[in-house]
Amino acid sequence: MAFSPTWLALREPADADARALSLLEPLLGAAPKVIRDLGCGTGSMGRWLAGRLPGPQHWVLYDADPDLLALAAAGLPAGVSVETRQADVTRLTATDLAGADLVTASALLDLLTRAELDRLVEACAGAGCPALLTISVTGRVELTPADPLDASIEAAFNEHQRRRTGGRDLLGPDAVDAAAAAFTRLGMAVRVAPSPWRLGPARADLAAEWLRGWVGAAVEQRPELAGPAAAAYLSRRLADGFAAVVHHSDLLANFE
Repeated sequence: MAFSPTWLALREPADADARALSLLEPLLGAAPKVIRDLGCGTGSMGRWLAGRLPGPQHWVLYDADPDLLALAAAGLPAGVSVETRQADVTRLTATDLAGADLVTASALLDLLTRAELDRLVEACAGAGCPALLTISVTGRVELTPADPLDASIEAAFNEHQRRRTGGRDLLGPDAVDAAAAAFTRLGMAVRVAPSPWRLGPARADLAAEWLRGWVGAAVEQRPELAGPAAAAYLSRRLADGFAAVVHHSDLLANFE
């Protein structure tokens, strides 16, 4: 689960605009003091969330990449205290999360296996803290103008998101439903809200990079798509311009 700072910086404004502000309402009654950010990347979640929550905050940032951790720690807003922990977030337990008032993550759930997701849910529930988990893919994309290859590319991409890699079966678009069911089983109330990226001329660089990755993953998953048709599809989209709604979901689980 390695991501380049360049890609994370490119997507940060779209993530920020997409996240569901309505899910923050249950968190505003009591100021969270300790927030644990899992798979923090360059710290985009902290930059988006810290100023929207009341009171003093101490952020504990987790990532496997020490360079990303350093960027995240340096980039969080003034007025919050920060510590970093280099760790595999798929192995965290309730003991690791003890003392947290909120656990949060962005673009993480769909990268997990079911066992890893269940472990994360059990850790949050065992620590007695709410979890705000944002920007998880749902498998649905709306492209304008439409193209006959859209459905085949989307289906192959979704298969890629659910692929088996390194002995791990990824949840991909099934992650939010799986997380909601797992939190509910452990007695937590779950709210889910849409958080779509809206890509077009105003975000042309992100749109182009997303499209290349979307088509590339689809072709990797279904080699029969490779060749003149897929290449022409990508060239046509990039040359003619397009708009896309890339659907994601945000989830809040807490004890009520």
